[in-house]
Amino acid sequence: MARRALILLEGTRSNGLRYAQAAQHLGFHPITLSADPAQYDYLATERFEAIRIDTDNLDALIRECSRLGAIYEIAGITSPWEPFYATAGKLCRHFDLPGPNPASIEQCCDKLTQRQLLADAGVPIPAYRFAASATDVERSAAEIGLPVILKPAVGTGSSGVRLCRNADELTEHTNYLLGGKHMSRSSPRILVEEFAQGPYYCAYIMGNEVIGIAAADFGPPPHFVFRRGICPAPLTDDEHGRIANVSLSCLRALDLGWGPTNIEIRWTKRGPVVIEVNPRIAGGTQTVHLAYGIDLITEHIKLVVGDEWNLHRRHSNIVAWRSLLPDRDGILDWIDGDSRAAAVPGVAEVKFYVKPKSPIVRKGDYQDSIGYVIAASPSRARTEAILERAVDLISWSITPFPTTGGEEQSVPPYLRAPTQVAPGKR
Repeated sequence: MARRALILLEGTRSNGLRYAQAAQHLGFHPITLSADPAQYDYLATERFEAIRIDTDNLDALIRECSRLGAIYEIAGITSPWEPFYATAGKLCRHFDLPGPNPASIEQCCDKLTQRQLLADAGVPIPAYRFAASATDVERSAAEIGLPVILKPAVGTGSSGVRLCRNADELTEHTNYLLGGKHMSRSSPRILVEEFAQGPYYCAYIMGNEVIGIAAADFGPPPHFVFRRGICPAPLTDDEHGRIANVSLSCLRALDLGWGPTNIEIRWTKRGPVVIEVNPRIAGGTQTVHLAYGIDLITEHIKLVVGDEWNLHRRHSNIVAWRSLLPDRDGILDWIDGDSRAAAVPGVAEVKFYVKPKSPIVRKGDYQDSIGYVIAASPSRARTEAILERAVDLISWSITPFPTTGGEEQSVPPYLRAPTQVAPGKR
């Protein structure tokens, strides 16, 4: 009898390993198809099978999956990474496997189309304009009013997203996005959005069920780099209900509801306003697992292979996390304290993304984080105390890059985050 395999298109540094491990735990042989398998350290470390292939070429993927189908029983196909989730859906359609509607995923991943559909359905969203030129951006910002958010129409992880508070910042970031400096999988298209101010929340959804709602905040502007979060979010029953209702209205507007979705929301003077709908597993699935005992990745794989999932809550904890954010660009001399932090009772996970002698170049997106710490306990006060104690045990040193004329040679000045004291830095 052929071995059952789960095909994974690409991976991510946060969830790629978890998907492969969960597949293995469920009895499947995980196979990652990637344009560059070497970018995922865990594939070599854990000796997971990986195949180099052009993951932007659907025909090549069909041929490779057909070849693998002669060796294995292909139980399912999915992707941990949003840009390839629609492609995974197309492969599922081709091979008659359970999967999401690729058309729904594609329209959701296009931020302009997503906002148009949400607006048409009456879902509360920030005011927005589409821009294809510097003139469009300037006119749109004048209509909405500064400050505004400038972001590429396609992208993930806050890459290329910036708060523009004045005309100079608007011009600088417009030139950056239109000048080919921002890595994009499509032609430069920009969204100019109202800056929706208020507490940030993220709703974790599987199918049509809101599993949990987390709260988080960011490092200093003008970027949106996550700094810390807590799950479940400290909300009243009414606030929780309003966020859940708005989130479910997004699913209806975007024809989603198969598999995972995470919805980012700001609580403004108008109440909950939807910032973004992401048709995929969020990066913080371990917080939901620790809070409720629901492993969203495992349950997603069950759905992918046609098994019945179990979204029943097994326990209730308060989970908090802290991102380790560097205060400068340069070369990481050393980083330590992970074993000491992990030994603190109540600490669930400590993770470093970088190794000594690695270059640190902050770009104002999710890749700025060099690691994280997660803590859990039955009470919020206790969880936060555990987390603070653990983070204080972690330290690192960064030697700035050589300078010329007083300027650090790393990224353009307008992309640098302001100097800050990162948690645990001493």
